[in-house]
Amino acid sequence: MTTDSVSVAALAAEHGVSEMTIRRDLDELAQQGVARRVRGGAQSLLLRGEEPPFGVRAHEATAAKARIAAEVAGLLADGEAVVLDAGTTALEVARAVHARRLTVLPLSLQSIQALADAPRLRMVLPAGEVRRGELNVTGPLAVGTIGALRFDTAVIGCCGISAEHGITAHDLDEVAVKQAAIASARRVVVAADSSKFRQTAFAAVCPAGRVDVLITDAGIPREQRESLTAAGVTVRVVP
Repeated sequence: MTTDSVSVAALAAEHGVSEMTIRRDLDELAQQGVARRVRGGAQSLLLRGEEPPFGVRAHEATAAKARIAAEVAGLLADGEAVVLDAGTTALEVARAVHARRLTVLPLSLQSIQALADAPRLRMVLPAGEVRRGELNVTGPLAVGTIGALRFDTAVIGCCGISAEHGITAHDLDEVAVKQAAIASARRVVVAADSSKFRQTAFAAVCPAGRVDVLITDAGIPREQRESLTAAGVTVRVVP
């Protein structure tokens, strides 16, 4: 939810799903303690600056994330070894490469499940601790697993991005995993919808210049696109 309160009808219209589906999702968020159900909708209980839960983010910019994921999939050649970050956009990437011939190390349980029956994909499972709620894999075991391997491409998500502050994330353990993935890959592809340009998270992952390709949507601010390009980042904008 991007405002303090929102109606069931508005969410259903925005995301193209039934009001019953929205009510079920809002009830789940209320059980997680991040929203309060009110007549006809819900009210957010999140403080400013906190990372919204996965269940909230999964309903945000869904069409843009799907287009970004398709663009990421188009960059990958058959036979590549790919480390796939956690997050809602990365989950869309997992869905987009389901039929591809790749070796993939997914860093979230959601992506592992999405790729479990992929017919041609070789999946390598990471070690580590599963972060409650997010269901991504973190900790020294995860960092060690990634560090022992070498990848053609790291597909990285983020909580914030800018030319000035680079790639940022909220969770410190997650930052260590992202940094290990970046260090183990020949190419770094960041997949982020344009809302990430409006925020800078708590911890720095890497400077903008460490990114080879950024894939985002048309909402990217013009000055950010120009600054990132000047820093050597190839910026690809999906319509």
